[in-house]
Amino acid sequence: MTELLKNFIGGQWVAGNGPGAVLRDPVLGTDLVRVSRDGIDVDTAFRFARNAGGAALRAMTYTERAAMLGEIAKVLQANRDAYYDIATANSGTVKNDSAVDIDGGIYTLGQYARWGAALGEQRALLDGTRAKLAKEGFASQHLMVPTRGVALFINAFNFPSWGLWEKAAPALLSGVPVIAKPATATAWLTQRMVADVVNAGVVPVGALSILCGSSSGLLDALQPFDVLSFTGSAETAATIRAHRAVAANSVRVNIEADSLNSALLLPGVTADAEAFSLLVKEVVREMTVKSGQKCTAIRRIFVPESLYDAAAEAISARLAKTTVGNPRNEAVRMGSLVSREQHQSVIEGITALGQAAQRLHDGSQHALVDCDPAIAACVGPTLFGTRDADTADVVHRMEVFGPVSTLLPYRDLDHAFTLARRGEGSLVASVYGDDNAALARAATELADSHGRVHVISPAIAAQNTGHGNVMPHSLHGGPGRAGGGEELGGLRALNFYHRRAAIQADGAVLDQIIAAPFAP
Repeated sequence: MTELLKNFIGGQWVAGNGPGAVLRDPVLGTDLVRVSRDGIDVDTAFRFARNAGGAALRAMTYTERAAMLGEIAKVLQANRDAYYDIATANSGTVKNDSAVDIDGGIYTLGQYARWGAALGEQRALLDGTRAKLAKEGFASQHLMVPTRGVALFINAFNFPSWGLWEKAAPALLSGVPVIAKPATATAWLTQRMVADVVNAGVVPVGALSILCGSSSGLLDALQPFDVLSFTGSAETAATIRAHRAVAANSVRVNIEADSLNSALLLPGVTADAEAFSLLVKEVVREMTVKSGQKCTAIRRIFVPESLYDAAAEAISARLAKTTVGNPRNEAVRMGSLVSREQHQSVIEGITALGQAAQRLHDGSQHALVDCDPAIAACVGPTLFGTRDADTADVVHRMEVFGPVSTLLPYRDLDHAFTLARRGEGSLVASVYGDDNAALARAATELADSHGRVHVISPAIAAQNTGHGNVMPHSLHGGPGRAGGGEELGGLRALNFYHRRAAIQADGAVLDQIIAAPFAP
C-alpha cells in the first residue's frame, strides 16, 4: 500500500485513521500517496494554533516575521527540485507550468519578506492620522492589530504551492497562525512543502499547520476572531457563506470562485498589427499553461466583427502547434489535467459549449504524446466561436476549467463592454490596442466588474507580466461571480488579518502608542 502522508497539527505529526484517499499520477494512472484526517481532534488542534502559534507570532515584530518569511523561502528554494518531481507526478504539469506554481510561491514569500522588513520593530500598525475630537487633548487614532485567531485556508487543486504561500505570506507577516487544507487531488506538494518548513524549525510551533483529506467539519471549529480564505467553486462558496461560523459568528471570509475572464481587442487594430499578434499569443498561452487550469485563464475573447475570421485562423494555427501528453517527454508543451475526474468535467463542459458555439479548433484532433488516452487525463486545447455573442448565453455563464476558450465578435466598444460584464464579475480582463486614450477608457470602463485590468500596447510588449500571472504587487480577486474577495495587492493583503480599532484618548497617550513598540 502507498505511503500515508501525515498531518501536522497541534505541534506534532499525526496520521489520520483508515485507508484514506489515494492521490494518483494523472498521466500514468499509478497510485502515489494517500491522505486522511479521519480521527483527528480538530477543535483541540485549532485551539493549539490560536494559543501557542498566535502568541508566538504576536510576540515577534513585523521585521522579525518578515525575516521568518525569508527563511521559509530559503528552505523551499533548497528543496525546489523535489517539488518539481512531485508536480510532474501529481499534477501532470510540464516544467514551465510547474514553475508558475512553485517559483511563483517562493517569489511571493520573498516579496512579502522585503515589504515586511520596512514595517519596523513594532507589533501593530497605525491606520491614517490622528483626528481631533475636542479643542485640546482628546483625539482619535485608528490602530491595526493582528486578529487573535487562526487563518484557515481551503485551497483549490490547481496551485498546491502558490495557493498556499500567496495566502500564508501576508497572514504570517501579520502575526496570524495558518492552518492549510489543500485540495485532496494535489495535496502532496503542499504537504511536502509544509513538512520541509516545519522540520527546518524556521517557524514557531503552531504557526503553520496542515490537514490533508476531507474538509468536513473544519468550519465547525472556527471561532469569531478566526479568518477563512477559500478558493474553489461558486457552489461550495455559497455553502461556506451560509455556515453558522460565517452567518452567526461573523468569521471573516475571503472567497475566490468562478471567473469568466476576458481578452478584448480594441477597434481600429488590423490583423497585421502588433496588438493583434499580442492578443493571439496571450490567448494561446492562457489556454495551454497548466492545461487551462488557472482561475485567471482567458475564457472569452472579444474582437471587432471585421476581425473574427482572422482571429479564429490565427489562434487556431498557433494551437495546432501545441503538443499534448506526458510531461516527462521533452517534446510535450502541455501536460494533463489533474485527474480523470477533472478530465470528465472538462469533456462535459466542451459538449455543453458545443451546443451554442462552433468548434474553431478541435482539441480532440491532437494526438497524445507518450501516454494512453484511456488512462491519461489529457485534453487538447479547444477553441469555440460564435458570430452571435448576444444569444450564446452559456459562454457567458459557464466556465470550463481546462484548455478551452470562446471567440466572440462585437459591434462597437460599448457592445464589447456589455458582453464583458455578462461574466457578472471576473478576476481579470486584458485589453489590447495601440491607442492610449482608447486603452485608458477601456481600463476604466472594465474596472467596476474586474479585480484587475491588464492593459497591453506595443510599447510594453516585452515588459508586461502576462494576463494570467498574479503578481503580489497587484490585487487578486474580483466582484460578483468571482467571489467578491481581495488578496495580495502589496501590503493591502495584511488588512484581512488585522482588526481595526479607534483609540480615543488624550494626545499624550496617543503619543505613547505612536512612539513605543507595542506589547504582544
